[in-house]
Amino acid sequence: MTNPDELFDVVVVGGGLAGLAAALGLARARRSVLVVDAGHPRNAPSAHAHGYLTRDGAPPLELLRVGRAEVSGYGGEVVEGTVTSIKRLADGGFRVALADGTDREARRVLVTTGLVDELPDLPGLRDRWGRDVVHCPYCFGWELRDTPLGVLATGPQAAEQALMWRQWSSQVTLLLHTAPGPAGDQLEQLAARGIAVVEGEVAAVEVAGDRLAGVRLRSGRVVELGALVVGPRFQARHAVLDDLGVTVAEHPRGIGRQVEADATGRTAAAGVWVAGNVADVTAGVMVAAASGVTAAAAINADLIAEDTARAVAAARA
Repeated sequence: MTNPDELFDVVVVGGGLAGLAAALGLARARRSVLVVDAGHPRNAPSAHAHGYLTRDGAPPLELLRVGRAEVSGYGGEVVEGTVTSIKRLADGGFRVALADGTDREARRVLVTTGLVDELPDLPGLRDRWGRDVVHCPYCFGWELRDTPLGVLATGPQAAEQALMWRQWSSQVTLLLHTAPGPAGDQLEQLAARGIAVVEGEVAAVEVAGDRLAGVRLRSGRVVELGALVVGPRFQARHAVLDDLGVTVAEHPRGIGRQVEADATGRTAAAGVWVAGNVADVTAGVMVAAASGVTAAAAINADLIAEDTARAVAAARA
């Protein structure tokens, strides 16, 4: 049981791959570290995680189970819970409040709360998310290879998405939905790659036997598909950081908002780091984990500098 009165070197808010990778590095550096996680990872609907070297195809929840065990094996603590606020203390540390009414104090905080996918509001779509309604070809492309794919136009990157997914399937259809049709070079590129362009607003996702069967247009026409590609808008989960003075900015590609930080995850707020999708909405599982490792090393270096300064001051006294 975690002692609520204990001062941790680091509290990690969010226990996905980024948070657990950071906690592992910090625990191995002999730092006292606490991970607070609600247990609802973004990729939970997916049966398998892909692209994670040596663990390709592992169920997402299994990756987290193993990660928690590894962190605990080095003395790190993992608790199930939700952080409701982070307040800066007079000494520069932080008070981390949990939904169960308890508090934890820390010298540094690392926030790895991930992001929220803002999906098109179409009947049946969200229920298929992470299964046969997807967005990332590097996560799902191999499994959907040679499948009839529809790309739902939700922004200016739709044609680019369709051209990318053409690498995995020769049966790609660009569904214009409510977006303007491609023109000029883009239209020529789509035609050259054999990508059909379908006009008309999509009204709903069609499902048969717990499998996506296609989409139904407002006109009543059904376009048969094996999977649907969407381009959600990504919103970093930054609410617990908003009172600390961090900066939230639009991603350079205009696909969502994320917390600004340097290459190590250090934010504009002293003592506050971020890693994973809260800092980079495009990061896949392996990149997210790597960002946690990088942040852990930077946090440990920052703590070493503080420990050394305190030791020098004590020695002089």
